[in-house]
Amino acid sequence: MRLLLYCFLISLCYLLIGAKKGRHRGRMKGVQWWSLANIGHRTNDLRTSVNQLYNNPSLLPLTKRQRKLVTRNPGTIMAIAKGAKIAIDECKHQFENRRWNCPTFYDGHGGSVFGKILNKGCRETSFIYAVTSAAVSHSVARACSEGSVHTCSCDYEHNKVPVGKDWEWSGCSDNARYGHRFSRRFVDVIEKGRDFRYMMNLHNNEAGRVHVSTGMKQECKCHGMSGSCTIKTCWMRLPTFRTVGNLLKDRFDGASRVLPGNDGNSILDKGNAGRAVGRKKRRFNFSPVNPNHKRPGRRDLVYFENSPTFCEKENVIGFEGTSGRECNATSLGVQGCDLMCCGRGHKSETYTVRERCHCTFHWCCQVKCQVCTRLKVKHTCF
Repeated sequence: MRLLLYCFLISLCYLLIGAKKGRHRGRMKGVQWWSLANIGHRTNDLRTSVNQLYNNPSLLPLTKRQRKLVTRNPGTIMAIAKGAKIAIDECKHQFENRRWNCPTFYDGHGGSVFGKILNKGCRETSFIYAVTSAAVSHSVARACSEGSVHTCSCDYEHNKVPVGKDWEWSGCSDNARYGHRFSRRFVDVIEKGRDFRYMMNLHNNEAGRVHVSTGMKQECKCHGMSGSCTIKTCWMRLPTFRTVGNLLKDRFDGASRVLPGNDGNSILDKGNAGRAVGRKKRRFNFSPVNPNHKRPGRRDLVYFENSPTFCEKENVIGFEGTSGRECNATSLGVQGCDLMCCGRGHKSETYTVRERCHCTFHWCCQVKCQVCTRLKVKHTCF
């Protein structure tokens, strides 16, 4: 009897481990679309491998539901590829002076572009999900107003809002509504189940999109004789993605470490939670680990696991540490050698560079410069 019970427990453990690995593989497969950032741009030559990839959705690194969505909305795959690239570029820009500098990997075997850091529910993971979701929303919304997507166009809903005395609605507004909705259907589809990681990822995805759709600004153009501004025509324009990235970085710095709600209702559904259309009305009830902190809002990023120090090499997350990283010897901030090198010290190297200097403009139309030799110092961590 004991032997049977022992065998049953062993089998149950294997089933649970297999199910967990299956969910992990499914989630990793779902984020393969990030690798679209590295496949190149479409050209007029239909014979190129890149064009064949775009023209045949079955070849794209997408899930079945993602392929179905882009097939029904021709033109969106180009916007998604552009969104993946600007998300990666923005992540690298925002963290270039941090210990974790948003490293990316292209192994050619379907692995995550951002590496094994996604296995942890830390701050860095929350930023990755938010910025990639925001980038799809931003890129698709802009593509609609440019006429690149067949199933959407400019957003004319703003034209129903009363105009001012000296201006009127006109022009082509970016379609943030469509971009937000498409991003939700494309990005959120990879999240399955109802565990805590699922809730965290969906919340951070939506936080990224909210920063895009709520950042719309009114732009106007003057019309009139001899440059006068007799009347202005106005439209709504998305913020630059650098603005969105700066906002998300601020949210990263103030991210909340959370636990599931302790009232027994961690997921607050308003409508059908099992369908993609219902997810836009879904709210998650998170409790901050620190009871003195407020509950996170729609724009806040959340995480449940502390980040590694990122000082030493960590194979678990595939990070090489900060040894050999360049630092600023005169700074007391995060890019300074004291913090970047984690107290290990740094070395300084002097090198010479030749660069243009003393440039003058000569009429017409030349700029002439001298070549100067300068000494520079490079500081790197031990």
